Order: sequence, then structure tokens, then C-alpha cells
Amino acid sequence: MLIAKDIMTQKVITVDKETPVAELARILTSHNISGVPVLDDTGRVFAVVTESDLIDQSKKLHIPTVVTILDSVFYLENPGKMEAEMKKIAGTNVAEICSGMPKTISPDTRLDEIATIMAEDNVHTLPVVDDEKLVGIIGKKDIIKTLVS
Repeated sequence: MLIAKDIMTQKVITVDKETPVAELARILTSHNISGVPVLDDTGRVFAVVTESDLIDQSKKLHIPTVVTILDSVFYLENPGKMEAEMKKIAGTNVAEICSGMPKTISPDTRLDEIATIMAEDNVHTLPVVDDEKLVGIIGKKDIIKTLVS
């Protein structure tokens, strides 16, 4: 059975937290990739930022439904979600638009485990980390390539 180090891309394109959103869009399109790891100041994986994060900046803002009863306001949805969406829409750098701590895998993770993580957690890009150091990346295209060969 194949493992992560057999199919991962070793030359990983990364960004840092301060990378502007416009630069991120240029990187993704020029390299024809769907996401990149975001490294913190120590070189560790902080997050993964994807095309979906960029697309979220252009979506309509959903305002939570409220009900007023006897001068009391009751939110039917989480108002914190709207605040998070507003911050993401207004974000100007990678740190402001990326999702939290990403799923990572080790170089010895089996292909079936990788596919399961991607399918069940709806993840398209998995950083491969060995001893907290980024050593590669696996995207859905990498798994599909193994089906062809």
C-alpha cells in the first residue's frame, strides 16, 4: 500500500500570515494549485489557505434571523458566525481569511487513511509534517494521479 511520502509533493509552495490576499490569488492561479500551507514565524504549519477561503470573500453576508418578544431580542442563529464571516470578507491578508489549525499527516500515513480524512473532513489539501517540520503536501489531484498509474 502506498503511503504519504510516496505520493506527496516535496517542493511545497507556502505563504506566511502577512501575505496579501491578492498575492495569494496570484500564487494559486500561477501554480495551478488549490491551496497552500501558511507558516508561522517559526516555520511551523499555522493553517492551510485555499481557493474556498478566497471565494468566501465574495459571498453575500448572511444576517442572523432574530425574533422580538416583549422588547427582548432572541437570535435564532449564532450571531458570532456573522461576525466571523464579516472579518473574513474584509480580510486583506492570509491570516484574516484562512481557517484554523489544519489537519496534518505524517509521511507514513497510508493512502486509504489519507483518502478517508479528505472525504470525511472535506479537506482538499493535507500538509505532510515530520517532527513539526513541513516535508510535503498532498492534494486530491495527487490521489487521483495514483489511480491513473
